[in-house]
Amino acid sequence: MSGNTFGTIFKVSTFGESHGKALGAVIDGCPAGVPIDISRIQEALNRRRPGFTSGNTKNVTGTTRCEQDEVKILSGVFENFSTGTPIALVIENTSQKSHDYSNIQHVYRPGHADYTYQMKYGKRDYRGGGRSSARETAARVAAGAVAGMMLEAMLEKPLSITAYTKEAAGIQCREINPTLIEKNQMRAPDSWAAEKMLEAIEALKLKGDSAGGIIECIVQGVPAGLGEPVFDKLDAELAKAMLSLGAVKGIEFGSGFESARMTGSVWNDAMRSSESADSSVFLTNHSGGILGGMSNGNDIVFRIAVKPVPSILQTQQTIDLEGHNADIFIEGRHDVCVCPRIVPVVEAMSYLTIADMFLRNMNAHI
Repeated sequence: MSGNTFGTIFKVSTFGESHGKALGAVIDGCPAGVPIDISRIQEALNRRRPGFTSGNTKNVTGTTRCEQDEVKILSGVFENFSTGTPIALVIENTSQKSHDYSNIQHVYRPGHADYTYQMKYGKRDYRGGGRSSARETAARVAAGAVAGMMLEAMLEKPLSITAYTKEAAGIQCREINPTLIEKNQMRAPDSWAAEKMLEAIEALKLKGDSAGGIIECIVQGVPAGLGEPVFDKLDAELAKAMLSLGAVKGIEFGSGFESARMTGSVWNDAMRSSESADSSVFLTNHSGGILGGMSNGNDIVFRIAVKPVPSILQTQQTIDLEGHNADIFIEGRHDVCVCPRIVPVVEAMSYLTIADMFLRNMNAHI
């Protein structure tokens, strides 16, 4: 199986399946001398766990699968500093219930990768989706924490990446207050919207249904000039990073699709000089902080569309491995809406992309 590695210089290869013994990541290309704090990696993994927010009282949106996601560093770190050699991170699976998936061994789940996986490889790990399971993202989150520490050590100015649920179950945020994100189960920057989202999701859960949503991400502090001008544009690399997540079906930057309805006189981000000789001030940000495939120093802003969770507690029409019509009722422990849990994954993939682009950009000019 190819396609398990992300990045050009800061490379991350993930391994493992949903119901295997463990999953993890191997990071190659992290420079030596970067302070590595395993507690920060663990903190990032904890945020990905279902229902893990400071304001959580009842896990409405997430699966009941309770993995501790305890990370171990196998190599590449000595006395809390990177050595320049591959950093191997491993997370053991401890809460598998593989028998929950015995009824789907010979049929395909609608909305999942079962059918396409079988068509490509001729066999599949049906236990929780195997390699195509969202559980694989735990390895990405661990690697993203390392990328964040590398950027913190190497960038002159601090970098900030903040993602949040902008919309879920048809409920949109009316305000953006970053201080509220970790204070509600939806990781929404709007308390009113978070409450309405949970009510809508609770209603869907009672019907055995699920919900999707929109995640917005803001990257602050990226210096101008990161990215390549043709095929490896910064927005193209970020788009690849986000669309590599199984739940993501769309992405837009800045004004995104609304740009098609605007005029150039409105869309163009006017510029003014600033006190700093190596930067400028943009009066608007319709471009989302990226022009010509390279960062312009403005905030990088993008939004992703997250599909509804495909595992629902309803009988669905499908086919079996022989191509015969069949009905399926999916058992097991599943999320109702993955928006809150995908927030730290979006941040991790952003860190990985920026880290790789930063290292690629170091020798761009003298």
